[in-house]
Amino acid sequence: MLTDDKVHEIHVARKLALQPGTILVMDRAYIDYLWMDRLTESGVFFVTRMRADIKYKVTKKRKTPRRAAVLRDEEILIRSATHGVELGLRRIVIWNEQKQEKLVFLTNHLDFAASTIAAIYKDRWQIESFFKSMKQLLRVKTFVGTSANALKIQMWTALIAMLILKFLQWRAKFGWSLSNLVALLRILRCGVAPTHNLLRAGSH
Repeated sequence: MLTDDKVHEIHVARKLALQPGTILVMDRAYIDYLWMDRLTESGVFFVTRMRADIKYKVTKKRKTPRRAAVLRDEEILIRSATHGVELGLRRIVIWNEQKQEKLVFLTNHLDFAASTIAAIYKDRWQIESFFKSMKQLLRVKTFVGTSANALKIQMWTALIAMLILKFLQWRAKFGWSLSNLVALLRILRCGVAPTHNLLRAGSH
């Protein structure tokens, strides 16, 4: 779905048709009580970071594993008089050893282990890293067209190119990084270096 850049992503998200059992991973900008209530009723799960200004009541404290990063695992109730909704959610507090900080997650999934919920949110960064690599390595920073069709063609072309690069990286005998591999292919395109065995050779 393509929209004007002035349209906030939450308006697009509300229109998505999601299958029951789907797990959404989103940042705090997507916290919308009415939408979250509708997702829960539709059997769609979500994992997000909890905003500090959200007021809640703890209804149940769940057991946390010993000697683990899970500091709290509790079921909470959020009432919003403005939106006329009452949400029964789960609040999980994780200690991030690397950054030396607490991470607080909010989810409507009651069955997964707290550590699994944290891992699901962490996997979101793989998507962020993928698009960051696509913009940096393939130089997809501006669009060559403004129509919906032009944007789709450019994005699909970039995704196919990234898939080919990943395949070449996997087949290469030497452990090329994606950035070095892209630089190598640019050199080959300009005819500066011979093509034979370059993907198998290492740099010294």
